[in-house]
Amino acid sequence: MRPWHGVVVATATPYRTDLSLDLDRYAEHVSWLGTAGCHGVTPNGSLGEYQVLTDAERADMVRVAVEAAPRGCSVVPGVSAYGAVEALRWAEQAASAGAAAVLLLPPNAYRAGPDEVLAHFAAVAQAGLPIVAYNNPHDTRVDLTPELLARIADEVPEVVAVKEFSGDVRRIFRLRELAPRLDVLAGADDVLLELLVSGAVGWIAGFPNALPEVSVALYEWSRAGRLAEALPLYRALHPIFRWDSRHTFIQAIKLAMDEVGRYGGPVRLPRLPLPEAEAAAVRADLATALAYGGPTGPAIPRPGHAGDPVSGAATPAG
Repeated sequence: MRPWHGVVVATATPYRTDLSLDLDRYAEHVSWLGTAGCHGVTPNGSLGEYQVLTDAERADMVRVAVEAAPRGCSVVPGVSAYGAVEALRWAEQAASAGAAAVLLLPPNAYRAGPDEVLAHFAAVAQAGLPIVAYNNPHDTRVDLTPELLARIADEVPEVVAVKEFSGDVRRIFRLRELAPRLDVLAGADDVLLELLVSGAVGWIAGFPNALPEVSVALYEWSRAGRLAEALPLYRALHPIFRWDSRHTFIQAIKLAMDEVGRYGGPVRLPRLPLPEAEAAAVRADLATALAYGGPTGPAIPRPGHAGDPVSGAATPAG
């Protein structure tokens, strides 16, 4: 597969209780995700709180991810920044560290026009790595419309794919018409099945940080058109997946990790822990997912209980 295909987990950044970066724990998490069947990881994405990392921390996250990723697990770092000069520097650092591709937002401190967005991607392309464009109009106030992506695809060959986070699942059809060479990746957990059955070839994912095996099974079943298995599982996971599209998604995913026995840990300011009512809602939605048994089995696998749900040796029901 190409490095941006499959389940590429936008990894959470682990902090100790004093909010210092825990690189040993991060290395273990990357290795665990690869062993659990995930196809890649993205350090320094939005979920990774890249905006509040120091330059040294941000570089270390990429270096450690590349060193810890098992064979066959790609590393596609986020290189987004306020402007193209900084983003190019991060793309060059990713290339030097051995990353396979990069994930790039439009300029995120300025509402750039179409020509400026195009120039931004062209500048970062000088690093020489394949670029996954990241469309998140909710945060950047810049919408990578199918029409704009078609321009980028025509003029910047290094842009190979788009992480679609607009929430509009209809866009994939327009993208396939206007920019057929661009791969479309599901950018939000709660539109996964809709985009996969419509032709998406990857998922830059949040909740596989807590539920990797079942997420990989859902991805594979959806891509294969096995909706009799995928759709009931997606319904059970959808309440917790919806947190991936809320502004407290980082806190929610880290809490889910803690709840299933992984380490999510604290967040850095400006974020604060979830209020108790919101945390209780996350726990309830996670319990719904964990209680799903499917037609024949008990609960879906907890982390560390690997199986082969796609081939039939085991199922997400156990």
